[in-house]
Amino acid sequence: MIEYPRAVAGSQPEYLYEAYRSTIRRAPARPPIRLPHTLSELTGPVYGHHPIGPTDNDLTNHCAGPPQGERIVVAGRVLDEDGRGVPHALVEMWQANAAGRYAHTLDNHPAPLDPNFLGAGRAITDAAGNYRFVSIKPGAYPWRNHHNAWRPAHIHFSLFGPAFVTRLVTQMYFPGDPLMSIDSVLQSIPDKEAQQRLVSRFDLSLTEPEWALGYRFDIVLRGRRATPFEEGGK
Repeated sequence: MIEYPRAVAGSQPEYLYEAYRSTIRRAPARPPIRLPHTLSELTGPVYGHHPIGPTDNDLTNHCAGPPQGERIVVAGRVLDEDGRGVPHALVEMWQANAAGRYAHTLDNHPAPLDPNFLGAGRAITDAAGNYRFVSIKPGAYPWRNHHNAWRPAHIHFSLFGPAFVTRLVTQMYFPGDPLMSIDSVLQSIPDKEAQQRLVSRFDLSLTEPEWALGYRFDIVLRGRRATPFEEGGK
């Protein structure tokens, strides 16, 4: 039975990074035990009960009116280690609104909620591995990790292959954000070059005149140029 490749050491976040305080409680005290993949992991269900709808990738079109904030287009490709597009992968995204607040009951940040923004979407990559979302640029928010701690503007991504064991979770940042250099989540990645793989790039070809700025974010699943992913629930 073929197992899915493990992450390459050195370019992924550490389980324990003391500056990221919640990892102190979550990190395993002993080395993790590698369990062999069984048939249930390799063939388990992925997409849930509801099919992908035609507007699931447009986070500005889920409610009665348009959301507040700067409209953006986020697009890119899901690639393997040889630069080939990965077709038919499920890409999910979730984010805070333009004021830096999530549409979630546990988010008590005293920023306004936007009744026209749910903050989540999903898409399936095409035959060449392309995906595309329309959204609004998320705001920064405080997160109490340390004194005066703020998370940079970011978007969470989840990717599924043909089975549940293939799920990968990562984050996308925006170029030029001054908060990135003091963000304990991003800085938990030891390799500075790998950190930059989480930063999207402005792309004029994706930008739509008088409507939305475009950002490109390619996600590489494996190999020396792999995108850093969140392991162990981080």
